[in-house]
Amino acid sequence: MAQRPAPGAAAEPVRPLTADEEAVVRCLPFLIYALPRAIDADLTREQQMSTTEYLVLMHLSEAPNRQLHMGDLADACEMSLSGTTRIVHRMERAEFVKRSRCGQDGRGWHATLTDAGLARLEEAWPTNVAAVRRHFLDHLTDLDLKQLAAALQKVAT
Repeated sequence: MAQRPAPGAAAEPVRPLTADEEAVVRCLPFLIYALPRAIDADLTREQQMSTTEYLVLMHLSEAPNRQLHMGDLADACEMSLSGTTRIVHRMERAEFVKRSRCGQDGRGWHATLTDAGLARLEEAWPTNVAAVRRHFLDHLTDLDLKQLAAALQKVAT
């Protein structure tokens, strides 16, 4: 069935996908599902840490003073605020993260990476990098990664 043009727009014919385009489009949902699961499985097996916990530590380590507002941390990890709060509470019990009230907003909270949390991130980092290489980058050896990154960034924005 032909796609209707927007009111007032000139109708342009729909170009069918090439075989290569079709292959890429069909692989994307599987990649989006399978890659994070594979990396998570490696981190869980080798480090007893989920990818989400790793991301919390990573984002906090990159933040000024190793501290983020909980809402900003949730956004960075692409999680809900309640999900982020649960993980941060668990990591706080392990003394990897410390929570504190925001100075300007008495209702908000900051999460701060502790020295123990930074050490834990540094311990888990090699496993994460190896998993990213094994499950993703090693399969892209003949591609121009700079071009690929630019193209993926365009799609994402």
